[in-house]
Amino acid sequence: QVQLVESGGGLVQPGGSLRLSCAVSGSIVSMYAMGWYRQAPGKQRELVAGVSNSGSTNYADFVKGRFTISRDNAKNTVYLQMNSLKPEDTAVYYCNADIRTYSRRRDYWGQGTQVTVSS
Repeated sequence: QVQLVESGGGLVQPGGSLRLSCAVSGSIVSMYAMGWYRQAPGKQRELVAGVSNSGSTNYADFVKGRFTISRDNAKNTVYLQMNSLKPEDTAVYYCNADIRTYSRRRDYWGQGTQVTVSS
C-alpha cells in the first residue's frame, strides 16, 4: 500500500503565502516524478508544477515566478511553496507521484488539500 498525505492548505489573503507538503509512505521501491495539480470548482484538474527524481522542475505559466516545487528524497516528501497568492489560485490541490512498488509502477494521488485565497 502506498499513501500520499497532503497538508498545509487553508485560507489566506491575496498576496499571502502557503506551503503545501505531501508525504509519501508505504512499500516504495522507487519514486520517480512528483507533482502538484489543482482543481477549481467547475474546472478540470490541471498541472501546477512537477519535479523529477533528479530535481528538474517545470511550472504552469500561471504560477511561474510565484510558486516553487521541491522534494526531499530522504523523507519521500514533495513541497509547494506558494507566494503572491491570488484569488484565482483557489482550488483543491492534489499531490501526484509516479511510484514503483514490488508489484507494479503507476501514478498515485493524495486526497487533496483546500487552498482558499480571499480577503
